[in-house]
Amino acid sequence: MSDYIIAITGGVASGKSTVDRLFQALGVVVADADRAARDAVAAGSEGLAEVVAAFGPGVLCGDGQLDRPAMRRRVFADVEARKRLEAIIHPRVREALRRTCQVAAGPYAIASIPLLAEGGGRDAYPWLQRILVVDVPESVQLARLLQRDGIDEALARTMIAAQASRRERLAIADDVLVNDGALDALPPQVEALDRLYRNLARLPL
Repeated sequence: MSDYIIAITGGVASGKSTVDRLFQALGVVVADADRAARDAVAAGSEGLAEVVAAFGPGVLCGDGQLDRPAMRRRVFADVEARKRLEAIIHPRVREALRRTCQVAAGPYAIASIPLLAEGGGRDAYPWLQRILVVDVPESVQLARLLQRDGIDEALARTMIAAQASRRERLAIADDVLVNDGALDALPPQVEALDRLYRNLARLPL
């Protein structure tokens, strides 16, 4: 069991998913918040039943799955609707991440939480021992988004602006991995962090 739990977070196009995979390659269990959010409202789940009770059966596709595009449009247009949806999903995500990390083999585990700063940070996740922010300048985010997604600059800037600012993310960081260079610069940084976390996990909490 892993009592030492580290969060990884980062803005869109920061390279957080690549960092997740590098930790996994070192044998570290990484619990993914995006996957937990999908599971929280999977067909037949209590979470989906609550969503239907809150928003009506029109949020379902014909196969009983949540109509995610329709739900996304609805909550982006209505702040109160987004808050209602988050109140259903977020507690389930937090509990799923905590449970997965705590039963993980190894000295420490990772909770990968893209929107950690937006979702309450340490106050919402009091069981985290440490927070790692994958950091890039906004100009790098913008360039990567344009290349990766093939979108126009206005949409890319909107996506970046919809998240916490770089300053807000760095404010909750215990560790910062700067990912503004070549891909081959990442593994040595991740390996150094892995050594640090294994050492920290051995110390009494």
